[in-house]
Amino acid sequence: MASSKITVCGAIFAIALAVLGWSQEFDTAIFRGDKSSITLLDQVEDPAERKAFSALYEERDPATKRRLAEEFLESYPKSWLLSHVHEMASKASIDLNNFDAALAHGGKSLRLLPENPLLLVSLANVQIHQRLTDQAVSSATLALEYLDRFDRPARFSETEWKTLDPQLRASCYYVLGRAAITAGMAANEPERDGHYRKGRDLLAKSRRLNASDTSAAYLLGIAHLSLRESHQAASHLADVYRQEGPLKERAGAQLRQIHQQSPAGATTAFDAYLNSIDPPTDSHETSDAKPPKTSTPANYAGSASCKGCHGEVFASWEQTGMAQMFRPYQPQNVFGDFTDQNQFPLSGGSAQARMGVEEGRHYFEFRDERGGWRRYDVDYTIGSKWQQAYATRLPDGAIHVFPIQYSRIHLKWVNFWKVIDPPGTERTDLSAFHELTSATNYQVNCAMCHTSQLSTNKERRRPTDFIYHESGINCEMCHGPSGDHVVTRQAGTPELTPADEPPIRFGKIGHLQYVSICAQCHMQSTVVDFGEKGEVNYSGDSASFFREIASRPYPEFSRKAFYGDGRFRESTFIVESFLRSACFRKGEAHCGHCHDPHPADAASNPKSLKFRDEPDHMCLQCHKSYGGDLKAHTRHEPESEASRCTSCHMPKIMHSLLFQAGTHRIDDIPDAEMTMRFGQKESPNACLQCHQEKDATWAREQLAAW
Repeated sequence: MASSKITVCGAIFAIALAVLGWSQEFDTAIFRGDKSSITLLDQVEDPAERKAFSALYEERDPATKRRLAEEFLESYPKSWLLSHVHEMASKASIDLNNFDAALAHGGKSLRLLPENPLLLVSLANVQIHQRLTDQAVSSATLALEYLDRFDRPARFSETEWKTLDPQLRASCYYVLGRAAITAGMAANEPERDGHYRKGRDLLAKSRRLNASDTSAAYLLGIAHLSLRESHQAASHLADVYRQEGPLKERAGAQLRQIHQQSPAGATTAFDAYLNSIDPPTDSHETSDAKPPKTSTPANYAGSASCKGCHGEVFASWEQTGMAQMFRPYQPQNVFGDFTDQNQFPLSGGSAQARMGVEEGRHYFEFRDERGGWRRYDVDYTIGSKWQQAYATRLPDGAIHVFPIQYSRIHLKWVNFWKVIDPPGTERTDLSAFHELTSATNYQVNCAMCHTSQLSTNKERRRPTDFIYHESGINCEMCHGPSGDHVVTRQAGTPELTPADEPPIRFGKIGHLQYVSICAQCHMQSTVVDFGEKGEVNYSGDSASFFREIASRPYPEFSRKAFYGDGRFRESTFIVESFLRSACFRKGEAHCGHCHDPHPADAASNPKSLKFRDEPDHMCLQCHKSYGGDLKAHTRHEPESEASRCTSCHMPKIMHSLLFQAGTHRIDDIPDAEMTMRFGQKESPNACLQCHQEKDATWAREQLAAW
């Protein structure tokens, strides 16, 4: 039974590796169906490495494939493709029935890229076969979570994924069901039936998703039999017996035993009994779907409607970066240097862009194809804290963002997109700005996270079809449509809505919902699905403010998004980083434990920190025991920067607006082994950020002593 199951799972895995996907640039909205012109292989700079990976990728013989994988790992130990290579080595090892090697390679792949449901499904089946039950349950549970969270990989068509996705889920439920049955067999009498019922229900889910899986059918029959439900057991076992396969004889033996013990066993021939067995119908099976809420049109009233009752909070919100994210041009809001350092580049060669002020109006000029200058007025400012971008509005209503942005930290102009994009993207080319293509269009690329209640004509999806209700991030982007709430409060009528329905009461909702609201803008991998009326970043239904938002699979992003050790490099992936943390996964932490989106000191607190004068309290509010003897935990003097929780657990390694922000993986512990492999540049170690005169070997020795 186990070997056949692994073989089937291996076939699924082979399909999954059929095509190496496209690479998505970031700092831009991702609409379903969008695809970049850059592939992962295009980003491999070393021709020999690219050739070796291509040979490995195209190889079909398992033994040769594993050999090529091991040769690649030896030749290119610092390659950013290691997660893919270990994944292929794991698959090849499964095909060769070398399950120890499969688990070893699979674990190394997941260390670099944990969110890989296809690999997790395969490993779960190997682990359950190897009687590593706890590991199998963990792998299958994670796989189901990631299948729910992530959109289909771009390498699969919709038709292919509709076939593959239920097979993957069915395989997970099979593993979980088998683990429950195993627990039942080892349990004492009072708990035994509880495990069997759990296993029965999980295996029933597996069968619903993949009715042709005889392994799940056989084990479901055994579960029913263990619960003394012989009629249902016979139905599933008969399904298995009627098909040719390795489980046919075992199913037949169980059926004969059920037949002999039945009242008709002495008078009815087995073949007649077999023909009398009805198809499976499990009365205990229930749907996972939640009953739909009553659908009512959302009534958005705008942020001004909140001011009357929530004046103090409203005043604080007005000072936040969210409120000032995107503003119509006002000279006093501009902090870029338009008069002195007003050419780009500043030195060497002729200027490609220049900035200036004429009659009190800020403008940009870019060279066109003939070398002349074309002028564009600044009509909008984007950002108000560390960096500022500028945009112009064309006569037809299209808004275009200038490639040049001003860094307040470094007091200079930068081509910011060139800093973060993979080589050769259209929007980084200053000489092409005058063409005003969709690459620099604000409505398509930026408005989703910089303006509120954005909608469009979803059939045409032209830039000028994108219309927003309010600039910046208003109250209703987080709390939901407030129109009905305003009417109710003005009438003095008591409100009886739950905390998770508009207006959202953040202090009373769960961590999953809390983070999902923040993720609307702070999760780069979000895939945009349009609402029925073209809603882009909000829901037109008041009962479903929490939209089901899928993420683009991480391997489809530019390698610039990650360090060599698999951690996220860019702060646009800050929620993705947080979702990996034990604080979120086990401790149910959410953004509001450390941040206040509209603090009283918003003007001087750009990070919206709750405890900016007591940073350790962000962690000690949960980990109270460490506060008693801080030095014993940190091995540094309590007042030193090295004793701050964030110095080790949230090192500043995420690239933001030309400064380094703290990683939100949070429980991240300095890993000297990774730094020894990839180097400090591709695996930044918190210890070496302070002890810059030391190396990774020293860090490993110090950490080992701890």
